[in-house]
Amino acid sequence: MNGFFDWLSRAVGNGSHQAPAASTPATPHQERRRVDLRKAINAVSDVVQNRPRPLRVFDQIHMKTGDMVLQSEIIADWADGKRLAFIGDGDAISVCVAYLRVREVLNFGPAHITVFDFDERTVEAVMKFADRERIGNLDARLYNVLDAFDVSDRYDCFYTNPPWGASNNGESVNVFVQRGMEATDHSGEGVVVIADDDELDWPKQVLASVQRFASSQGFYVSRMQRKLHEYHLDDAPDLKSCNLYLTALPGNPPREGSGAITDPRRLENFYGLSQEPRVRYVRARRRLDYGVAHEDEYKLEFLESGHE
Repeated sequence: MNGFFDWLSRAVGNGSHQAPAASTPATPHQERRRVDLRKAINAVSDVVQNRPRPLRVFDQIHMKTGDMVLQSEIIADWADGKRLAFIGDGDAISVCVAYLRVREVLNFGPAHITVFDFDERTVEAVMKFADRERIGNLDARLYNVLDAFDVSDRYDCFYTNPPWGASNNGESVNVFVQRGMEATDHSGEGVVVIADDDELDWPKQVLASVQRFASSQGFYVSRMQRKLHEYHLDDAPDLKSCNLYLTALPGNPPREGSGAITDPRRLENFYGLSQEPRVRYVRARRRLDYGVAHEDEYKLEFLESGHE
Protein backbone atom coordinates (compact mmCIF):
# COMPACT_ATOMS: atom_id res chain seq x y z
CA MET A 1 0.00 0.00 0.00
CA ASN A 2 1.70 3.15 -1.10
CA GLY A 3 -0.81 5.75 -2.28
CA PHE A 4 -2.14 7.75 0.65
CA PHE A 5 0.85 7.01 2.86
CA ASP A 6 3.41 8.00 0.23
CA TRP A 7 1.61 11.28 -0.30
CA LEU A 8 1.40 11.87 3.44
CA SER A 9 5.09 11.17 3.92
CA ARG A 10 6.04 13.67 1.24
CA ALA A 11 3.55 16.25 2.51
CA VAL A 12 4.89 16.25 6.07
CA GLY A 13 8.48 15.80 4.99
CA ASN A 14 8.96 12.57 6.91
CA GLY A 15 10.07 9.77 4.68
CA SER A 16 10.40 7.40 7.63
CA HIS A 17 6.62 7.00 8.03
CA GLN A 18 5.71 3.40 7.32
CA ALA A 19 2.27 2.20 6.28
CA PRO A 20 0.84 -0.98 7.79
CA ALA A 21 1.83 -3.90 5.62
CA ALA A 22 -0.86 -5.15 3.25
CA SER A 23 -2.17 -8.65 3.85
CA THR A 24 -2.82 -9.08 0.12
CA PRO A 25 0.24 -7.91 -1.84
CA ALA A 26 -0.15 -6.25 -5.19
CA THR A 27 0.05 -8.61 -8.12
CA PRO A 28 3.26 -8.24 -10.14
CA HIS A 29 1.40 -6.87 -13.19
CA GLN A 30 -0.52 -4.18 -11.31
CA GLU A 31 1.44 -1.45 -9.61
CA ARG A 32 -0.43 0.50 -6.97
CA ARG A 33 -1.16 3.99 -8.25
CA ARG A 34 -0.29 6.89 -5.97
CA VAL A 35 -3.42 8.44 -4.57
CA ASP A 36 -4.44 12.00 -5.36
CA LEU A 37 -5.44 13.07 -1.85
CA ARG A 38 -7.73 15.87 -3.01
CA LYS A 39 -9.67 13.50 -5.28
CA ALA A 40 -9.85 10.89 -2.51
CA ILE A 41 -11.21 13.34 0.06
CA ASN A 42 -13.71 14.79 -2.41
CA ALA A 43 -14.93 11.31 -3.33
CA VAL A 44 -15.39 10.31 0.31
CA SER A 45 -17.15 13.63 0.88
CA ASP A 46 -19.66 12.63 -1.82
CA VAL A 47 -20.36 9.43 0.11
CA VAL A 48 -20.67 11.18 3.47
CA GLN A 49 -23.22 13.59 1.98
CA ASN A 50 -25.39 10.66 0.95
CA ARG A 51 -25.43 8.42 4.03
CA PRO A 52 -28.15 8.42 6.72
CA ARG A 53 -27.63 10.07 10.06
CA PRO A 54 -26.51 7.69 12.82
CA LEU A 55 -28.95 6.31 15.39
CA ARG A 56 -27.06 6.29 18.67
CA VAL A 57 -29.65 4.02 20.29
CA PHE A 58 -28.24 1.27 18.04
CA ASP A 59 -24.64 2.29 18.71
CA GLN A 60 -24.29 3.83 15.24
CA ILE A 61 -21.36 6.24 15.46
CA HIS A 62 -19.68 7.64 12.36
CA MET A 63 -15.95 7.52 11.74
CA LYS A 64 -14.28 10.86 11.00
CA THR A 65 -13.84 11.65 7.33
CA GLY A 66 -10.04 11.73 7.22
CA ASP A 67 -9.90 8.29 8.79
CA MET A 68 -12.50 7.06 6.29
CA VAL A 69 -10.12 7.97 3.47
CA LEU A 70 -7.31 6.05 5.16
CA GLN A 71 -9.56 3.09 5.98
CA SER A 72 -10.98 2.88 2.48
CA GLU A 73 -7.54 2.50 0.91
CA ILE A 74 -6.54 -0.08 3.52
CA ILE A 75 -9.64 -2.19 2.89
CA ALA A 76 -9.48 -1.82 -0.90
CA ASP A 77 -5.90 -3.08 -0.83
CA TRP A 78 -6.63 -5.93 1.59
CA ALA A 79 -9.67 -7.18 -0.35
CA ASP A 80 -8.29 -6.55 -3.85
CA GLY A 81 -9.95 -8.88 -6.36
CA LYS A 82 -12.07 -10.60 -3.69
CA ARG A 83 -15.77 -10.88 -2.86
CA LEU A 84 -16.28 -8.81 0.28
CA ALA A 85 -19.25 -8.91 2.67
CA PHE A 86 -19.93 -5.97 4.99
CA ILE A 87 -21.81 -7.12 8.09
CA GLY A 88 -23.40 -3.76 8.84
CA ASP A 89 -21.99 -0.51 7.48
CA GLY A 90 -23.30 2.71 8.97
CA ASP A 91 -20.01 4.44 8.13
CA ALA A 92 -20.44 3.67 4.40
CA ILE A 93 -16.87 2.40 4.04
CA SER A 94 -18.24 -0.10 1.52
CA VAL A 95 -19.44 2.72 -0.71
CA CYS A 96 -16.16 4.61 -0.33
CA VAL A 97 -14.13 1.56 -1.36
CA ALA A 98 -16.27 0.92 -4.45
CA TYR A 99 -16.55 4.60 -5.39
CA LEU A 100 -12.81 5.29 -5.14
CA ARG A 101 -12.25 2.47 -7.63
CA VAL A 102 -14.97 3.66 -10.03
CA ARG A 103 -13.62 7.21 -9.93
CA GLU A 104 -10.14 5.79 -10.63
CA VAL A 105 -8.71 7.29 -7.47
CA LEU A 106 -7.61 3.73 -6.71
CA ASN A 107 -6.65 1.14 -9.32
CA PHE A 108 -7.41 -1.77 -7.00
CA GLY A 109 -10.29 -2.98 -4.89
CA PRO A 110 -12.75 -5.84 -4.28
CA ALA A 111 -14.33 -7.68 -7.19
CA HIS A 112 -17.73 -7.38 -5.53
CA ILE A 113 -19.13 -5.84 -2.34
CA THR A 114 -22.41 -6.72 -0.61
CA VAL A 115 -23.65 -4.82 2.44
CA PHE A 116 -25.89 -6.60 4.96
CA ASP A 117 -27.63 -4.12 7.28
CA PHE A 118 -30.83 -3.99 9.32
CA ASP A 119 -31.26 -0.27 8.66
CA GLU A 120 -33.33 0.17 5.52
CA ARG A 121 -32.07 3.75 5.23
CA THR A 122 -28.54 2.40 4.83
CA VAL A 123 -29.59 -0.24 2.31
CA GLU A 124 -31.49 2.31 0.22
CA ALA A 125 -28.65 4.83 0.41
CA VAL A 126 -26.15 2.23 -0.82
CA MET A 127 -28.38 1.10 -3.68
CA LYS A 128 -29.28 4.66 -4.69
CA PHE A 129 -25.64 5.75 -4.72
CA ALA A 130 -24.57 2.64 -6.65
CA ASP A 131 -27.28 3.24 -9.25
CA ARG A 132 -26.51 6.95 -9.62
CA GLU A 133 -22.76 6.43 -9.96
CA ARG A 134 -23.12 3.22 -11.99
CA ILE A 135 -21.20 1.09 -9.52
CA GLY A 136 -22.04 -2.38 -10.82
CA ASN A 137 -20.14 -4.36 -8.19
CA LEU A 138 -21.89 -2.88 -5.12
CA ASP A 139 -25.23 -3.97 -3.65
CA ALA A 140 -26.99 -4.11 -0.29
CA ARG A 141 -29.53 -6.36 1.44
CA LEU A 142 -31.79 -5.84 4.43
CA TYR A 143 -30.59 -8.25 7.11
CA ASN A 144 -30.52 -8.48 10.91
CA VAL A 145 -27.56 -10.36 12.40
CA LEU A 146 -29.87 -12.10 14.88
CA ASP A 147 -31.51 -13.95 11.96
CA ALA A 148 -29.92 -16.95 10.29
CA PHE A 149 -27.47 -15.96 7.54
CA ASP A 150 -28.16 -17.13 3.99
CA VAL A 151 -25.10 -19.28 3.40
CA SER A 152 -25.90 -19.90 -0.27
CA ASP A 153 -23.71 -16.93 -1.19
CA ARG A 154 -20.02 -17.31 -0.45
CA TYR A 155 -17.57 -14.48 0.13
CA ASP A 156 -13.80 -14.43 0.38
CA CYS A 157 -13.66 -11.97 3.26
CA PHE A 158 -15.79 -9.87 5.57
CA TYR A 159 -15.66 -6.48 7.26
CA THR A 160 -17.57 -5.33 10.31
CA ASN A 161 -17.62 -2.32 12.61
CA PRO A 162 -20.18 -3.61 15.14
CA PRO A 163 -21.48 -2.33 18.47
CA TRP A 164 -18.32 -2.41 20.54
CA GLY A 165 -19.63 -4.44 23.46
CA ALA A 166 -18.55 -2.25 26.37
CA SER A 167 -21.43 -3.57 28.49
CA ASN A 168 -21.47 -7.22 27.41
CA ASN A 169 -17.79 -8.18 27.26
CA GLY A 170 -17.79 -8.02 23.48
CA GLU A 171 -20.62 -10.48 22.86
CA SER A 172 -22.27 -8.09 20.41
CA VAL A 173 -18.99 -7.98 18.48
CA ASN A 174 -18.87 -11.77 18.42
CA VAL A 175 -22.37 -11.99 16.94
CA PHE A 176 -21.37 -9.79 13.99
CA VAL A 177 -18.08 -11.67 13.62
CA GLN A 178 -19.94 -14.98 13.59
CA ARG A 179 -22.06 -13.84 10.66
CA GLY A 180 -18.96 -12.68 8.82
CA MET A 181 -17.33 -16.06 9.33
CA GLU A 182 -20.46 -17.77 8.03
CA ALA A 183 -20.36 -15.53 4.96
CA THR A 184 -16.90 -16.93 4.17
CA ASP A 185 -17.88 -20.53 5.00
CA HIS A 186 -15.32 -20.32 7.82
CA SER A 187 -12.50 -20.35 5.30
CA GLY A 188 -11.73 -16.69 4.61
CA GLU A 189 -10.51 -13.54 6.30
CA GLY A 190 -12.11 -10.68 8.19
CA VAL A 191 -11.44 -7.19 9.48
CA VAL A 192 -13.13 -6.30 12.75
CA VAL A 193 -13.15 -2.64 13.80
CA ILE A 194 -13.39 -2.32 17.59
CA ALA A 195 -12.40 0.02 20.39
CA ASP A 196 -8.70 0.33 21.22
CA ASP A 197 -7.52 2.29 24.25
CA ASP A 198 -4.52 1.92 26.58
CA GLU A 199 -6.18 3.51 29.61
CA LEU A 200 -9.63 1.89 29.68
CA ASP A 201 -10.14 -1.71 30.80
CA TRP A 202 -13.17 -2.67 28.75
CA PRO A 203 -11.56 -2.41 25.27
CA LYS A 204 -8.87 -4.87 26.38
CA GLN A 205 -11.51 -7.25 27.74
CA VAL A 206 -13.48 -7.02 24.51
CA LEU A 207 -10.37 -7.68 22.41
CA ALA A 208 -9.61 -10.75 24.52
CA SER A 209 -13.20 -11.97 24.18
CA VAL A 210 -13.15 -11.59 20.40
CA GLN A 211 -9.83 -13.39 20.13
CA ARG A 212 -11.18 -16.29 22.23
CA PHE A 213 -14.30 -16.50 20.08
CA ALA A 214 -12.26 -16.39 16.87
CA SER A 215 -10.05 -19.21 18.14
CA SER A 216 -13.11 -21.31 18.99
CA GLN A 217 -14.26 -20.91 15.37
CA GLY A 218 -10.93 -21.90 13.84
CA PHE A 219 -9.65 -18.38 13.18
CA TYR A 220 -6.52 -16.66 14.45
CA VAL A 221 -5.45 -13.02 14.75
CA SER A 222 -3.14 -12.48 11.79
CA ARG A 223 -2.55 -8.75 12.24
CA MET A 224 -3.66 -5.69 14.17
CA GLN A 225 -3.48 -1.99 13.31
CA ARG A 226 -3.81 -0.11 16.58
CA LYS A 227 -5.62 3.16 17.38
CA LEU A 228 -6.26 3.93 13.74
CA HIS A 229 -9.65 5.70 13.71
CA GLU A 230 -11.46 8.50 15.53
CA TYR A 231 -15.21 9.09 15.76
CA HIS A 232 -17.86 11.74 16.23
CA LEU A 233 -18.42 10.58 19.81
CA ASP A 234 -19.45 13.32 22.22
CA ASP A 235 -19.04 11.37 25.46
CA ALA A 236 -15.65 9.85 24.54
CA PRO A 237 -14.05 12.01 21.83
CA ASP A 238 -10.57 10.52 22.32
CA LEU A 239 -11.66 6.88 22.03
CA LYS A 240 -10.11 5.22 18.97
CA SER A 241 -10.58 1.92 17.20
CA CYS A 242 -8.28 -0.65 15.64
CA ASN A 243 -8.38 -3.00 12.68
CA LEU A 244 -8.27 -6.57 13.97
CA TYR A 245 -7.51 -9.04 11.17
CA LEU A 246 -8.83 -12.59 11.52
CA THR A 247 -7.80 -15.44 9.22
CA ALA A 248 -9.16 -18.98 9.04
CA LEU A 249 -6.75 -21.75 9.92
CA PRO A 250 -5.74 -23.99 7.00
CA GLY A 251 -8.30 -26.73 6.57
CA ASN A 252 -10.80 -25.08 8.91
CA PRO A 253 -14.01 -27.09 8.38
CA PRO A 254 -17.28 -25.35 7.50
CA ARG A 255 -20.02 -25.31 10.12
CA GLU A 256 -23.43 -26.78 9.43
CA GLY A 257 -25.89 -24.13 8.34
CA SER A 258 -26.72 -20.95 10.22
CA GLY A 259 -29.29 -20.39 12.93
CA ALA A 260 -31.05 -17.51 14.63
CA ILE A 261 -29.40 -16.11 17.75
CA THR A 262 -31.85 -16.28 20.65
CA ASP A 263 -29.67 -17.02 23.69
CA PRO A 264 -30.54 -14.29 26.25
CA ARG A 265 -26.93 -14.27 27.45
CA ARG A 266 -25.76 -13.18 23.99
CA LEU A 267 -28.48 -10.55 23.68
CA GLU A 268 -28.04 -8.87 27.06
CA ASN A 269 -26.78 -5.27 26.80
CA PHE A 270 -26.38 -5.78 23.05
CA TYR A 271 -26.47 -2.08 22.16
CA GLY A 272 -25.25 -0.84 25.54
CA LEU A 273 -26.26 -1.07 29.17
CA SER A 274 -29.85 -2.37 29.49
CA GLN A 275 -30.35 -2.12 25.72
CA GLU A 276 -31.39 -5.53 24.44
CA PRO A 277 -32.43 -5.94 20.77
CA ARG A 278 -36.13 -5.19 20.29
CA VAL A 279 -36.06 -3.99 16.70
CA ARG A 280 -35.72 -6.28 13.71
CA TYR A 281 -35.44 -3.60 11.05
CA VAL A 282 -35.13 0.17 10.96
CA ARG A 283 -37.58 1.13 8.25
CA ALA A 284 -37.17 4.22 6.09
CA ARG A 285 -40.29 6.39 6.47
CA ARG A 286 -39.62 8.20 3.22
CA ARG A 287 -36.89 8.41 0.65
CA LEU A 288 -34.60 11.28 1.59
CA ASP A 289 -31.85 13.19 -0.13
CA TYR A 290 -29.26 13.15 2.63
CA GLY A 291 -27.19 15.82 0.92
CA VAL A 292 -29.72 18.58 1.59
CA ALA A 293 -31.51 19.93 4.66
CA HIS A 294 -34.66 18.11 5.73
CA GLU A 295 -37.92 20.04 5.85
CA ASP A 296 -38.34 19.36 9.58
CA GLU A 297 -35.02 21.11 10.35
CA TYR A 298 -36.17 24.62 9.58
CA LYS A 299 -39.11 26.95 8.99
CA LEU A 300 -39.34 30.03 6.80
CA GLU A 301 -40.21 33.53 7.94
CA PHE A 302 -41.21 35.54 4.90
CA LEU A 303 -40.55 39.17 4.11
CA GLU A 304 -43.45 41.52 4.75
CA SER A 305 -45.37 42.03 1.54
CA GLY A 306 -46.12 45.47 0.10
CA HIS A 307 -44.40 48.83 0.53
CA GLU A 308 -44.84 51.64 3.02
